[in-house]
Amino acid sequence: MIIAKVIGTIVTTIGHVHFKNRRILIVQPLGDDDGTYDEDFITLDNTQAGIGDTVLVLREGSGARQVLNNPQSCIASVIVGIVDSVYIAPKSA
Repeated sequence: MIIAKVIGTIVTTIGHVHFKNRRILIVQPLGDDDGTYDEDFITLDNTQAGIGDTVLVLREGSGARQVLNNPQSCIASVIVGIVDSVYIAPKSA
């Protein structure tokens, strides 16, 4: 699982049957202290998240399919929670 920020939505005119009635969002993984970020990716929304929300993304196909209760689907990632706040403890010397 990763923490990411929702930065956009995707609208399709024709969609895969496994994506029916699901929103597709673009998320940007949040970086470490060194400021590095992974590339943006798309994911299905299971939580009614919106642009600007910080979310918890399950980015592992088998787990994502279990969350959506569809073991035969072609889904690689799904938003499973909206994060209210994050606290990172200071590193000890």
